[in-house]
Amino acid sequence: MKVIAILAVSFISLGTFAQTTEKKESPKKETKTEAKAPVAFKTLKIERAEIPYDSKEPFVFEFKNNGKTPLIITNVQTSCGCTAAEKPTEPIAKGKSSKIVVNYDTKRVGQFTKTITVTTNASTEPIILTITGKVLPQEGTTN
Repeated sequence: MKVIAILAVSFISLGTFAQTTEKKESPKKETKTEAKAPVAFKTLKIERAEIPYDSKEPFVFEFKNNGKTPLIITNVQTSCGCTAAEKPTEPIAKGKSSKIVVNYDTKRVGQFTKTITVTTNASTEPIILTITGKVLPQEGTTN
């Protein structure tokens, strides 16, 4: 009978200890993840309500290297041929900023949403940028 009582108390103690330990570790892990974002974009989405037909104004995504090593943008892939992106060719030193310039073919009238997938040496997960807008018809035409 004493053995059963000792075992029961031991299991209850272990269960309580395990719950206490788990609660203490969880916030630390979340804080570390948030603090270690090596690339910080000012925005991940740029929206433009009305874009003049054949406008040459690019979408510019600015970012900062918050990592401890130089950041290399290894690839920038657009979701279609109507969108072109220019990435930095040189590594971005820690603490420095740079930009990715995106151009959309504004001879295509109407609403659009396009994505740009950015791959870096800082993470295995790509960063997804989005541009949205509405290209207005050319002046003097009706749709």
